[in-house]
Amino acid sequence: MEEIKIVGFGGSLRKKSYNGYLLNISKGLMPANSSLEILDISKLPMFNQDEEDNFPENARVFKEKIRNSDGVLISTPEYNYSIPGFLKNAIDLASRPYGDNPFENKPVALMSASIGMFGGSRAQYHLRQSFVFLNMIPINKPEVFVTMAANKFDEDGNLKDDMTIEIMKQLLKNLVETARNTKK
Repeated sequence: MEEIKIVGFGGSLRKKSYNGYLLNISKGLMPANSSLEILDISKLPMFNQDEEDNFPENARVFKEKIRNSDGVLISTPEYNYSIPGFLKNAIDLASRPYGDNPFENKPVALMSASIGMFGGSRAQYHLRQSFVFLNMIPINKPEVFVTMAANKFDEDGNLKDDMTIEIMKQLLKNLVETARNTKK
């Protein structure tokens, strides 16, 4: 059985980000015959349409890794009831110029962690709106919202909540199965 290659990136630049922890934990929860490569978006340039035909090398590599993947995993906090700006920038950068969209028909799964009671849910809903235009295949269930995240991780970034781990496993399984079925 061919390996399914998923790329993941996060919406927080913080070194001890709960969403970064979720991505790292996901690497160890991937189903058999699948892998997760975490992409660093911290050094991507700001999107400027005047430069879209001449993006720097790191932006081109980011875009090609998405294009060559079988699916995408995003883990993001919620900033001001929405998507962190640099995460939206990375998505815009990768999807340009118009007509050269590596996200087209890619399965995408979302996770979010937040110190609040909504667990990043509003950011996820806003991202889903972008996925419509990008023509992505969202994995709708299960939804992974890690609420009150400060209580669910230890100081080393280990997730202490077994229920969340099981839900993450199911989301990753659904992402990989959808990616496998999309390749057929």
